[in-house]
Amino acid sequence: MHSVSLWWVRRDLRLIDNPALNLALESSRTVVPVFILDPTLLARPAEKRQAFLFNGLRALDRDLRDRGSRLIVRRGDPRVEIPRLAVECGAGAVYAAEDYSPYARRRDVSVSRLVTLELTGGTAVHPPGAVHKADGTPYTVFTPYSKAWKALPLSVQAAHPVIPALSPVPSLAALSVPECQALPDFPAGEGEAQNRLRLFLEGPIFNYAEDRNRLDLDGTSTLSPYLRFGMLSPRQACQAALLAARTAVSETERRGAETWLNELIWREFYISILFHFPHVLRTAFNPALVRIPWRDDPRGLQAWQEGLTGFPVVDAAMRQLRHTGWMHNRGRMVVASFLVKNLLIDWRTGEKWFMQNLVDGDPASNNGGWQWTAGVGTDAAPYFRIFNPLLQGKKFDPEGAYVRRWVPELDRVPARFIHSPWQMPLETQISTGCRIGADYPAPILDTAQTRQRTLAAYRHSKANSIGD
Repeated sequence: MHSVSLWWVRRDLRLIDNPALNLALESSRTVVPVFILDPTLLARPAEKRQAFLFNGLRALDRDLRDRGSRLIVRRGDPRVEIPRLAVECGAGAVYAAEDYSPYARRRDVSVSRLVTLELTGGTAVHPPGAVHKADGTPYTVFTPYSKAWKALPLSVQAAHPVIPALSPVPSLAALSVPECQALPDFPAGEGEAQNRLRLFLEGPIFNYAEDRNRLDLDGTSTLSPYLRFGMLSPRQACQAALLAARTAVSETERRGAETWLNELIWREFYISILFHFPHVLRTAFNPALVRIPWRDDPRGLQAWQEGLTGFPVVDAAMRQLRHTGWMHNRGRMVVASFLVKNLLIDWRTGEKWFMQNLVDGDPASNNGGWQWTAGVGTDAAPYFRIFNPLLQGKKFDPEGAYVRRWVPELDRVPARFIHSPWQMPLETQISTGCRIGADYPAPILDTAQTRQRTLAAYRHSKANSIGD
């Protein structure tokens, strides 16, 4: 039993179902919550995600103060600041939820040489080392991974978890959390996360299998930013999905809950891939597709980034990203396919842009998603699968409501032209105030031609990788 311990907050900004906090409370009379503003991480351009984090830290501090504690914030290298703070308050141990990125693992090894660092679960339901084949090697295909994941016991969280009692924190110097913009679409904090989960479980989860691909519907949970920073426990989310599946009153409802659970497992699959194969942050997982002759196309890249490609569903999704810091998952697949397989621009360029702009940007999931769509990763879509943006728009935004919301130039365009405005007769363009090439751009490419170019580029890589 320690007199004092540190709870090192990293990606677990919550009090409910927090293994690191709970173990610290069991092992210590006084727990000091601490967050380190790490210049290495904060130097990466990600304005909206950092704003979400800072707002989340303020919310956590309020929750702690309501219980007689507070959050100690320091700035600097955690390898220096954590041992320094441990000495200041006489902490016998430091408790933290294990993180699995290459940087986090190196950081924790360094810190553990200087203090007693106890790492717990909490970032994932089942840590990467727990889900493996019979021979001990990691899975690289999702379906067998998910079966093995589901076969493992899920430790039970209380149906109505009690927020732990906390002791006052000793007098310690602390910084204020940096000021930042508010994100109206994503208020930060554990309270908001719990509220969104409750609303999702009250109805949308049961139609999730059908509605999750519809761009024009609010059919997703929008919980990804809260899972990213641990404002919601992944275990609580998975248990909620399992309970919803068991209590479903129809096959459609059961399938909706099980589909959401699978999406949560995809998150853990990509955590496992990054843990076991950290080179995926630099190159394609599939060695046969590391030599694709990518194009250098600054104008095409800029049009994609700004939502000015002339393809409405692509432009709507990219503008949603710039405006809110979030994008519907169907939109993510469509715009990724457009960048990689129509413009033939390196998938790593898109991966970097997403990480700069996404509130829920996570190295493992973002990398896994981009490699999947590019067809170069584990369990990837076949490289010859290329989304047609026109057909994707018609199927998943049939009346154009999503496009009209994010591309107001097209607001008055008739539904039959909303996904192909270049097909409007000139008189219709004039009457709707949307002249192609003036009010809204003409398509920047021919999808049929670019398809053949992309297939040739991928075949080139496969042919030149034989024997490597």
